[in-house]
Amino acid sequence: MENPLTFYCISVITAGITIAFAVVGAASAQGKAAASAFEAMARQPEAQGGINSSLILSLALIESLAIYALAVSLIILFANPFLSYITVLP
Repeated sequence: MENPLTFYCISVITAGITIAFAVVGAASAQGKAAASAFEAMARQPEAQGGINSSLILSLALIESLAIYALAVSLIILFANPFLSYITVLP
């Protein structure tokens, strides 16, 4: 690639799309998990403790996936490993 500006524009767009998909996916997964847990607690109130701890663990794992996507986006923006392939013309 010979144009660094094009490379940087593609990097910014890719980072934005990555974090957008990760946030939408994590939000929908957390909503579905919470809704299922509340429904299960409503059906069996005596099992609330186990359901609640499982819900907290699953929400933490779902959120960690969004944080991994944020880390990848930040790497793409600020420490891009593909910068060495850019040729800058004099």
